[in-house]
Amino acid sequence: MQAFFQLGSYTADMSEDVSHLRKLREAAGLSVRELARRIDQQPTNVSFWERTGKFPRSDVLIPMAKALGVSVEELLGEKDPKRTAPESRLGRSFEAVSKLPRRQQGKILDVVEALLAQHSTEGS
Repeated sequence: MQAFFQLGSYTADMSEDVSHLRKLREAAGLSVRELARRIDQQPTNVSFWERTGKFPRSDVLIPMAKALGVSVEELLGEKDPKRTAPESRLGRSFEAVSKLPRRQQGKILDVVEALLAQHSTEGS
């Protein structure tokens, strides 16, 4: 893993993209306080990382990436990383649905698609 960071594509201070962490947090639907709780850190730490563009210690990166539903690479600013399921109620629900038998998955998918179709016609 040490060689990974020696490639030069990541730096400890990426202040040119100060709001990157904030964008990821907001996309995951988490408040500063909720993200801090999930990664067992103080909210002031999360605020500091968002304001300065500095990254937390390496032992915080993996829990933070999981809480945000992104890879560590995306958290560090890599373009086009593989997405992971967010640790949200929706993410956990879809994870549970994926473990159901196909027939039950199909029924749930029918309901979700009907709700999405209804929502898209209401917006028109």
